[in-house]
Amino acid sequence: MRNRYRIVFTALFGFVAWACVPTAARTQTQSTKTDSRITPATARSSRGAGKGADRALVERGRYIVENVAMCERCHTPRDEHGNADRGRWLMGGPVQTRVTYPVASWPQAEPRLAGAPPGTDEEFIRLLTTGISRTGFPPRAPMPPFRMTRGDAEAVLAYLKSL
Repeated sequence: MRNRYRIVFTALFGFVAWACVPTAARTQTQSTKTDSRITPATARSSRGAGKGADRALVERGRYIVENVAMCERCHTPRDEHGNADRGRWLMGGPVQTRVTYPVASWPQAEPRLAGAPPGTDEEFIRLLTTGISRTGFPPRAPMPPFRMTRGDAEAVLAYLKSL
């Protein structure tokens, strides 16, 4: 019976990780889009586009966070009905997902993402592009090891900082 729970949990975690990976697969590689990529630095420095470019980057990040990676499922507290609390959007809180078997390293709380994600900007970009956290290891479950493009990761960071 215990093995069955491990298989179900592993399959569920694998599906969540799989659902998050296509972001990188459906976009061009970084090397082919370096010149045309909108980054926080180029968005701020571009004349004429200015706030429009920033707004486009933030909107792209919002789309990825809310519709692709679905970060609110873990990083947003729930109300008494199980709905995401928009008043505490991406503010972190108790882990919503429970394991079916004991895991010593299972976290008790999810970190706040809104405003300033954990670590430096470069550490956060590295986490989203390589799946390696600021500790030098993959993130602890249930956080999937993302493999976003740098442009997508920068858009996510811009959105999170805008909150």
